[in-house]
Amino acid sequence: MTKIEIIDAAFKVWGRNFYRKTSLSQLAGQLKVSKPALYRHFENKQALNIAMTKNFFDDFSAAIRSDFEQALQANDADEGIYTIIHSIADYFSRNVYALIFSLMNIYTRNLDGLLMTENLKSRGVDMQILQLVLEKKYNANMAVVQMIFATLTFFMSNFHMTGKSMDKTPADDEILAVINLIYKTIKNGIGFSAEKANLDYEKLEKQVEEITLNTEPEPFFKAVAEAVAAAGPWKVSMEMVAKRLGLSKSSLYGHFKNRKDMLRRLFAGEFRRIIEFARRGIGLSGDTAEQLYLGIFSIAVYLRSRPEILTAMGWIRLRKLNLGKPEKNTEIFRLFEDLDIELMRNISEEEKQRVSHWILILLINVLIQPDKNNKLSWLAEENVIPQINAQNADIRVLYKFLTLGLGGFIK
Repeated sequence: MTKIEIIDAAFKVWGRNFYRKTSLSQLAGQLKVSKPALYRHFENKQALNIAMTKNFFDDFSAAIRSDFEQALQANDADEGIYTIIHSIADYFSRNVYALIFSLMNIYTRNLDGLLMTENLKSRGVDMQILQLVLEKKYNANMAVVQMIFATLTFFMSNFHMTGKSMDKTPADDEILAVINLIYKTIKNGIGFSAEKANLDYEKLEKQVEEITLNTEPEPFFKAVAEAVAAAGPWKVSMEMVAKRLGLSKSSLYGHFKNRKDMLRRLFAGEFRRIIEFARRGIGLSGDTAEQLYLGIFSIAVYLRSRPEILTAMGWIRLRKLNLGKPEKNTEIFRLFEDLDIELMRNISEEEKQRVSHWILILLINVLIQPDKNNKLSWLAEENVIPQINAQNADIRVLYKFLTLGLGGFIK
């Protein structure tokens, strides 16, 4: 048994459980060896994690390095953008465990965007090349670059979720199809015309802001939300919630059957409240383009008013991208299916839900902004409450990207 065999097994064993359990006992059982046998190669789990991180960056950078160089030399900006998207998506479509590892490490705070960039740059891959390529044709700032990467990540995760690719490597034609879908989505959004997407944002925002928003939750659910925001949905316990309320753990059982019931009721209730408020916003107009913005902005207003819920949803971004079975009946992912969007008229219910899911994921990414120290915003204010972007500019940029793709940023 070699070090690389142990590392490869760790990617698969821990990746199957999305790193919720990362014990050496699990790994030893998979390899059919004793734990002491693992210690001969790695003194502890931390040493193995460090080796896995190095292995991931070595493999990923080696796979995409030449394509990034080729993209920078391309005379046509769109060709360069496609080359970068193709390179990253092709790698992650063939390496599902690498995708899971990267997502888990980013969203569980072990890595952030800056560390990712530094690690890749030290290996000859400069992620800023995408910005340089974009500047040849588009007025796209870093917010748009982040939306591009978020879109790529979302569609890659959805691809693995629905394709059961943890069991086998997808076929080449399936990989090419999803790469082309990602590029088309980034290039054109949901296919609005520039005229249709040209809105009086200020008027629409004022309409939503005039809606009465009752966001004060029951004390029990507020305590649950704050505990989830602080610890994450997997580590939160009923003891943590009880402590926030100044109660004993046993007293919580009069309100919740167990931890799972507590979390389910929290998020089901919040999703319902978000949907209700968003539909009130959508109802302010009969125009599809305005309805879409009103729905997006209404969700933003709600989440800004409930920072602990926004932070908790920042955590569950990963749950929704966890490569497990899709939650087809989650109502929040059906919100925008009610709108008369041309793209969604003749596609399947699964595809419609994917579009709504994509919109929500990008919105949450926009609302949770990095702070000046390059830490994720959910680390601000005692590691619980995120810094909320009080400006609406990013929401407007998001809307333009969703509806027009890069076509909305042509110089």
